[in-house]
Parts: sequence; structure tokens; C-alpha cells
Amino acid sequence: MAGSHAEDVDGYLAEVADPDRVTALVRIRELCLTRLGDHEEVMAYGMPAYRRPGGEPEIAFANQKQYISFYLMRPDVREAFGERLADQDMGKGCLRFRRAERIDFALVEDLLKAVAAGPGESC
Repeated sequence: MAGSHAEDVDGYLAEVADPDRVTALVRIRELCLTRLGDHEEVMAYGMPAYRRPGGEPEIAFANQKQYISFYLMRPDVREAFGERLADQDMGKGCLRFRRAERIDFALVEDLLKAVAAGPGESC
């Protein structure tokens, strides 16, 4: 579902057919809204994203064909969590959760807390 043309996050979530994935994506969204209080929720690059007012997205998530993606666009936070991220399925800045029921929501929440703690450069 990468590259959605939904106008908002509710529309994006409505496009997801798998109920387990919807539940997981809604939980990620709720964590983002709770932990990133000063961030704006926007659609960017066809997926839900969170940015400081006027800034670039720092966090995003997406429902992909084979997995749920959690994009951490802050290199400083990725480096700070290097040990915890080492055994995760991760690209340059994207955590890939291949099964919705195996998402490490505690890790996601800790990453969000670190992003919320202060501004940083987004890649």
C-alpha cells in the first residue's frame, strides 16, 4: 500500500484490508499522537508522518505488502538505540515488522520518546 493517495491518516487506515494490521497501525498511530504531542500529523510520501511544526517528518509508518514499516528519520536516535535495534529487521532508517502481532511496541514507544525529547536533523 505504499504510495497511498489518501488525504489523511483516517483515509489511509481505511484502505488497509487486514484487520490485524489495522489494529497494529492504529496502535502505532496512538503512540505517535501520545508521545509526539508537539508534532503535526500529516500525510507525506503517501504515508502517515509526524513532524515538528514547519519541519521535515521525523517519524512515519506504512502498511507494505510484506510488512509494516516504521520509519525513524532521525540518525541521532537510531545511533542512540543502536544496541536495541541491532537484532531488528531494519534498513537504513526503516524498521520492518513482518508480523503485526510481533511488533515491539515498547521499542516503538521508547523511540518516540527519544524523538520527542528534542529536535534533531531528519534524513
